[in-house]
Amino acid sequence: PHTGTQEYEDGVPKIPTACITVEDAEMISRMASHGNTIVIHLEMGAKTYPDTDSFNTIAEVTGSKYPQQVVLVSGHLDSWDVGQGALDDGGGAFISWEALSLIKDLGLRPKRTLRLVLWTAEEQGGIGASQYYERHKANASNYSLVMESDSGAFLPTGLQFTGSDKARAIMKEVMSLLQPLNVTEVFSDGEGTDINFWIQAGVPGASLRDDLYKYFSFHHSHGDTMTVMDPKQMNVAAAVWAVVSYVVADMEEMLPRS
Repeated sequence: PHTGTQEYEDGVPKIPTACITVEDAEMISRMASHGNTIVIHLEMGAKTYPDTDSFNTIAEVTGSKYPQQVVLVSGHLDSWDVGQGALDDGGGAFISWEALSLIKDLGLRPKRTLRLVLWTAEEQGGIGASQYYERHKANASNYSLVMESDSGAFLPTGLQFTGSDKARAIMKEVMSLLQPLNVTEVFSDGEGTDINFWIQAGVPGASLRDDLYKYFSFHHSHGDTMTVMDPKQMNVAAAVWAVVSYVVADMEEMLPRS
């Protein structure tokens, strides 16, 4: 079960949609396997309110040689209406913030601009990301890599990447630098809700890969609280994010599109 957005084509009657937790689904399954008759009483309180203003939050370290070229790191600020949003997506937002913070504290300044974007209204359908793309898509050729963390901040196992074979080969070299942390794998499917606009425009994209089983045990539930977060695992995730973003931003050439 996965709660998310609900979308309709024009002219289609809108009906309620509900999603129950993994724990309750497994309990119902056990009851059914014992031959029990199951009666569910469902009360839904979700409401759709009128749109209102919200804002992306942006910070950057300006590039020393190619300031107009960008490596983007990101996570989204908003959360689902239950829980605290610690995993989804406080962790992703703050390892992205920490990547720039670490680089600045170390006195480093890559050749390209390293830009942090904390997206607004992702849970409402990627609205902040859509607005950002519309405003900046004319400069898509200046984006070397877009990165998003929105799958929790457990101990990472590698990087998911979408791009050309040449770019993938470079990313494998970049990830090899993380051998001391034993986080070197480059997987496929680097897409994410907030960076898909750029990937579809041909910009290489990457997302953090970690334990999705754990993530979906808490995702969009009352269990998504700060108690789930492990500072040591978040430190590793932040280190991966900082190394990848800095190295790609500091290379002489942008990642190849073909």
